[in-house]
Amino acid sequence: MKELLRSNDPTIIAFASALLRGEGINCFEMDVNMSVLEGSIGILPRRLMVVSADHAAAERVMRDNDIPLGG
Repeated sequence: MKELLRSNDPTIIAFASALLRGEGINCFEMDVNMSVLEGSIGILPRRLMVVSADHAAAERVMRDNDIPLGG
């Protein structure tokens, strides 16, 4: 699995996940339960992971929908 997106904004992660699933690309959200450690203040980013073979297609979906990928 490869990291596609990292964000502190849960709405971006949810939107990106919905777009990917709509395109038939499986994704997995990591670090969801870190809010237990941080106290739900949103300082730790969540990561959206995709299978390595789908990474290029997933990046295209993000670019087409103006979702910044960062690094």
